[in-house]
Amino acid sequence: MPKFSSYPAGTPSWVDLSTPDTSAGQAFYGAVFGWTTSDLGPEAGGYGMFQNGGANVAGIGPTQGEGQPPAWTTYISVIDIEATVARATVAGATVFVEPMQVMEAGHMALFADPTGAVLGLWQPGQHIGADVANEPGSWCWNELNTRDHAKAVSFYRHVFEWDAAKADAPGMQYWEWKRDDGTTIGGMMEIPATVPAEVPAHWLVYFAVDDTDATVAAAEKLGATTYVAPTDIPPGRFAVLADPAGAMFGIIKMAPAA
Repeated sequence: MPKFSSYPAGTPSWVDLSTPDTSAGQAFYGAVFGWTTSDLGPEAGGYGMFQNGGANVAGIGPTQGEGQPPAWTTYISVIDIEATVARATVAGATVFVEPMQVMEAGHMALFADPTGAVLGLWQPGQHIGADVANEPGSWCWNELNTRDHAKAVSFYRHVFEWDAAKADAPGMQYWEWKRDDGTTIGGMMEIPATVPAEVPAHWLVYFAVDDTDATVAAAEKLGATTYVAPTDIPPGRFAVLADPAGAMFGIIKMAPAA
């Protein structure tokens, strides 16, 4: 099982769920992925850790304020969160949460890129990010869905020095995000015209599973809605769902070579 003790700067390192009913969220994801939840105490404001076999794999906390939609958020590991927010602001980001310390765990910030997709930053302290990733029952991929890929490329190149490499994906526009050392760290796709305009640009979080079809069936029985039925692609067999509160997420049984 791939375990992590650190993440290079400019790499996704953590994902968490904001939801209006954390108890219901814990029950749903516990049943679907086999997760347990560790309560961090009242000083954490209701935030908890989803765990798989005792390893931290994701976070969960209550939505903040009226009108905030339930959502999974991707966090990028950074060395200097103040400088990163400054670059993002110059490049057109809308900052929702200025850099703030989260107990001894680290520092976080939250912004929307110029295309409207919300993204988090994480400067690690005691909490480096996910202890385990890329295995069934853990997070494995982060994908920007946007209606203006050119604007997104310009923004993320300025903020993180990422490049976007066009991927061979028949029937769709798809890119892979690459760090300056050539490492692929995420994906990007154009939101199809068939998707309603009220669906905003967003970062979609994928979780690895052992059986995509069985996971979809189990999630639907628990109240999830399937938006993309199980489909085979070169990296594996994937699906896209919304949990009972409406938070979107993807699942994939990764192909052996993925």
